[in-house]
Amino acid sequence: MAGRNGRTVRDLRRGNRTVVLQRLYFDGPLSRFELAPATGLSGGSISNVVAELVADGLVEEAGTVESDGGRPRTLLRVAPAGGHMIGVDVGETRVRVELFDLTLTELARTERPLERQGYDVEVVVGHIRDGITEVLAVTDIAADQLLGVGIGVPGIVARTPELGAVVHGQTIGWDAVPLESLLRSTCELPDSVPYFTDNGARALGHAEMWFGAGRGARSAVVVLFGSGVGACLVTQEVEQGRSVEWGHLTVRVRGRRCRCGALGCLDAYAGAEALLDRWREEGGHPPEGTDEETALTAMLAAAHPADGADADPAALAVLEEAAEYLGAGLSDLINLFQPERILIGGWAALQLGPRILPAIRRHASAYALRHPAERVSIDLGGLGPDAVTVGAAILPLAAFFAGGGQRENPSRQGGKRPSVAR
Repeated sequence: MAGRNGRTVRDLRRGNRTVVLQRLYFDGPLSRFELAPATGLSGGSISNVVAELVADGLVEEAGTVESDGGRPRTLLRVAPAGGHMIGVDVGETRVRVELFDLTLTELARTERPLERQGYDVEVVVGHIRDGITEVLAVTDIAADQLLGVGIGVPGIVARTPELGAVVHGQTIGWDAVPLESLLRSTCELPDSVPYFTDNGARALGHAEMWFGAGRGARSAVVVLFGSGVGACLVTQEVEQGRSVEWGHLTVRVRGRRCRCGALGCLDAYAGAEALLDRWREEGGHPPEGTDEETALTAMLAAAHPADGADADPAALAVLEEAAEYLGAGLSDLINLFQPERILIGGWAALQLGPRILPAIRRHASAYALRHPAERVSIDLGGLGPDAVTVGAAILPLAAFFAGGGQRENPSRQGGKRPSVAR
C-alpha cells in the first residue's frame, strides 16, 4: 500500500533500516535510547528496526554504559562479519585488490604490477580475476557472501543495460572497454554479486568523505595526484560525488603534448609521468628499469638531498614549476565551485605533498579570486596508499546501506547510483 507521497510500507521500512545502519556506522556504538534522537525515529520504531538488524546479523551488542539512575544501557554497533566487499584499484603502476569486512577493516590484499604490458585489457582483467580469487582463498570467505566488487579505474565510466560499466580511458588506450562484461565472463563469481565500476578520483573522493579529511565538509574537491591528475567534486547538490577531468584542463596554449593527445593539459605538466619526462629532458637521470613511484622518489631525493649535498637544479626547477601549475589548476576549481575544502591524495601526493604543499597553496591563492580563495582550505588527504581501494569498496557498501541492509542485486548497475553518506 502506498501513501500520499507514493512511499510504500516497504519503502518506509527500508528507509528506517538505512538510517539506523548509517548512524551506527558513523557514530556508533550507540544505545537504543541514543538512536532515537539521532535518527528522528520513535522508540518503538527503533526497537523494531534494531531487532530486525540483529536477527539479520548486521548489528550486534557492544557492551553497556551506565545510565542516569536507571539500568545500564546496551550499546549497539554494526557487526563486522555482517558482510564483505572487495575493492579494486586499477592504478598507474599496479592493480591492487583488497577484501574488507562490513566495517571496512582489511582482511586480505594482493598487488600485481603493471609492467611491460601496461594497460592491456586482457592483462588488467586477468590481474583483477586472480586477485579476487586470491583474497577469497586466503580468508576462506565464500564468494556468494560478497555484497559486491567495487573497481576504481582511470577514465570516464559509462553504463549500458547490455554491458554494464564501459570504460573510456583515452590516456591508457581504452576505447569503450566493456569492463564489467569482461569480468563477468572471466571471474568465477555468482551472478548475484554486483560490480560497481567508477573513476578512481571519485573512488578516492568517497574514501576521503567517509573516513578521511573530508568528513563533515559540506563541499569538497578531492584531487587524485598520481601518474596523472584527476578530481572529484562533492557538494550538497552532488552528494554522491562527480568526477571531473581536471587533468585535461588546458593550462598552456600550444603547450606540451598530453597523454590524451591534446596540447597544454595540466596532466602534461603536473602528473608524475610528466614530471619524470621533464626532469629527463632537463638533463636529469631517473633510475632505469624502475617503476614511476621509485623514480619519483629518486627525483625528490635529488631535489632535496638529505645528506647536505647540492640539490639537482633540474629536479628542483621541475618540482617548483609543477607546484605552480597545480596551484593554478586548483584556482580554477576554486573559482568554478567555491569548495569548502580541497584535499590532495594519491601516491604522488604521499611522496611530494609534504614538500610542495606550501607552494601549491601560495600559487592557488595568487591565481584564484580573493573571496573564494580566503574561504577554502587546501590540505593533503587523510588516507594512505590504499585510499582508492577503500573508496572502491565503499561503492557496494553504500548500495547495501541504501537498500536497508538487504541483499538485492542491482540491475547491472543501470539504475541510480547510491548516495554517499557523510
